[in-house]
Amino acid sequence: MKLFFHFVLSNFSNTYILGPAEGGNAVIIDPGVMDIPLLKLIENNNFYIKNILVTHNHSSHVNGIKTLKKIYNADIYSNSELPFKIDFNQINDGDVLHLDDLEVNIMNIPGHSADSIIFKIANMLFTGDVLLAGLIDKELTTSYENLLKKNIKERIFTMDDDILVFPGHGAPTTIKAEKMFNPYLNKI
Repeated sequence: MKLFFHFVLSNFSNTYILGPAEGGNAVIIDPGVMDIPLLKLIENNNFYIKNILVTHNHSSHVNGIKTLKKIYNADIYSNSELPFKIDFNQINDGDVLHLDDLEVNIMNIPGHSADSIIFKIANMLFTGDVLLAGLIDKELTTSYENLLKKNIKERIFTMDDDILVFPGHGAPTTIKAEKMFNPYLNKI
């Protein structure tokens, strides 16, 4: 399996693509923009986007979906309706998706937004805006910040320390690094 990320300067957001090493059906996570570099990344690796996973429906994570759907006949998986009218498959906390050779475990982690979902695939955790390297959402009211911290402590920090965390913005990290060094979380 290959993992690629595409950084979008206009939103400072990350899009991730997972697919077989030899090419074939692939999954894209949080396509905030569909631009020429992303299309080249997909096509140069002989991927066909069959599934789109959405961590939450903020524009920096979903704006590329309509264009993707014009190119690929992809199924969309989201916890809530998108900001534009398009068919999608409703996913909920505890669901497990089997997308070709990938097993995708779904966890709803509200706090950043009510519809925030994280995806665990093998030893990788795609966290959207739930958990960023060294950060959490600092624009939350106290009650939402406390809810987010509680969910991270009880649902993410109980996972294996070596799990790789791929956030919606910023650099990748690990659960261990966040436990040790995230100033907003290392005292919870």
